[in-house]
Amino acid sequence: MNNPAASPSRPPLGSRRPEWAGRNYLLLTAATIVTNLGTHGALIATTWAVFESGGDAGDVGLVAMARFLPLVLFLLIGGAVADRVPRHRVMVAANVLNCVSQAVFAALVLAGTAQIWQMMVLTALCGTGQAFFNPAAEGMLMSSVTGEQASRAFAVYRMAMHGASIGGAALGGALVAFVGPGWVLLIDAVAFAVAGGLRAFLDVSGIPERGPGGGLLADLKEGWQEFVGRPWLWSIVAQFSVVVGLIGAVESVYGPLVARAELGGARPWGIALAAYGVGTVAGAVLMTRWKPRRMLFVGTLCVFPIALPSAALAVPLDAAGLTAAMFVSGVAIEVFGVSWMTAMHQEIPEEKLSRVSAYDWFGSTALLPLTTALAGPAETAFGRSEALWGAAALMVLVTALVLLVPDVRNLTRRPHTKEVAGGDPGSAPAPALGAAAPSADAEGAVRRNG
Repeated sequence: MNNPAASPSRPPLGSRRPEWAGRNYLLLTAATIVTNLGTHGALIATTWAVFESGGDAGDVGLVAMARFLPLVLFLLIGGAVADRVPRHRVMVAANVLNCVSQAVFAALVLAGTAQIWQMMVLTALCGTGQAFFNPAAEGMLMSSVTGEQASRAFAVYRMAMHGASIGGAALGGALVAFVGPGWVLLIDAVAFAVAGGLRAFLDVSGIPERGPGGGLLADLKEGWQEFVGRPWLWSIVAQFSVVVGLIGAVESVYGPLVARAELGGARPWGIALAAYGVGTVAGAVLMTRWKPRRMLFVGTLCVFPIALPSAALAVPLDAAGLTAAMFVSGVAIEVFGVSWMTAMHQEIPEEKLSRVSAYDWFGSTALLPLTTALAGPAETAFGRSEALWGAAALMVLVTALVLLVPDVRNLTRRPHTKEVAGGDPGSAPAPALGAAAPSADAEGAVRRNG
């Protein structure tokens, strides 16, 4: 491990860049802006491509399930690979796969020949790419900022990410309405190509190389032990397994259906999604200044408002009411998201970040294939409004239950002295995050993503 007392590198004289905004951080942020501009429009475009092909709510759910299923199946493998192979290579390979699959999807839609089974295959390829990309990207980001300024760095990163989501959702909704979904999917393919090019220039020389290990299964076992040994970690991931699954059904299936039936089509739904993005930016701005001491407790309290969009669609409120609910939800989830990333950065050793992140992603997305596939049948069995009210109630229930875990209530922020990995030229390599911190119970009062 490198000397933690060494001074972090400073930007050149006259530079206005903060110390934590090193080369890797800037490349990661720029690439994320590009992909979010394309992806958030493509999510809307995919739904309307299904409608244009003659599909119904059940077909929308099947296409969404096809994306989420490989995401769940390959996440753990992706996390183990990203802790062994240079993370930027994993990220670039995933971007190439996403670029090719979205380009083929766009070509089929523009030609007017896209069928449901083809959409399912192509979105499944996208999900596979994301399964390898997400753990590598999260580990790379957390290795690229200083510990002392991690919370602010994550907040600024997420501010940029969600700012791009605003433009992507609003532009995507408008383009779907005016030029059709095929062109939006093509824009997404180009965005993946550009982002992959940026990520190819990431510098991993400052991240310590791992020694030879016992193979893939041994890596997965080691990551699992790190995961289950932290009650705050597995309990919140279990909570988000339900919350994310329900949000996936609401946003992938029920939201577009309500928008088409009650609000006038794709544009108001795109505006509502953009309002969510505006809320996340506002929440990120807040978190650049606010550093709550009990991160996980504050973050978990902010999960309750995430149920508001489901309730708004259940009523249903008009476009203005839905937009307001999405905005509040966005602010709340961003407080949670920054708190969660800061907690992961603080508590998890650097060499295990991608594997632990993979278990986090796996647990949080495990129910997505099921909930999206069952969204259509649930609407038929219970009614759309009843299904949406049930989703809102379940989100509130599981969030209340996770507050019973002592570590969630008590885990606190601690000072750090970590350095930047892959920062400006001449910077010292970043030390690993070190051994796992004692539990909240052991410390008396100790410390949570997005």
